[in-house]
Amino acid sequence: MASGWGITGNKGRCYDFWIDFSECMSRCREPKDCALLREDYLECLHHSKEFQRRNRIYKEEQRKLRAARRKTDGDEVGAGEHH
Repeated sequence: MASGWGITGNKGRCYDFWIDFSECMSRCREPKDCALLREDYLECLHHSKEFQRRNRIYKEEQRKLRAARRKTDGDEVGAGEHH
């Protein structure tokens, strides 16, 4: 991955992130100075933040659907009691 060659023979999708991170590491005093660039590179490789965000969105959508279903079920029960 760090070589720059992607699976199709072109430049890899994360190569630019790797170059930025690598250049930072070669000129910085402390590795922690490059933490944000490292984070960007790892996100490009693994998409972990993206997946976490998608999961949060999905869970919220499911929560809203359940709440709407409970409300609808409650309305139907209440409607049957009135004659």
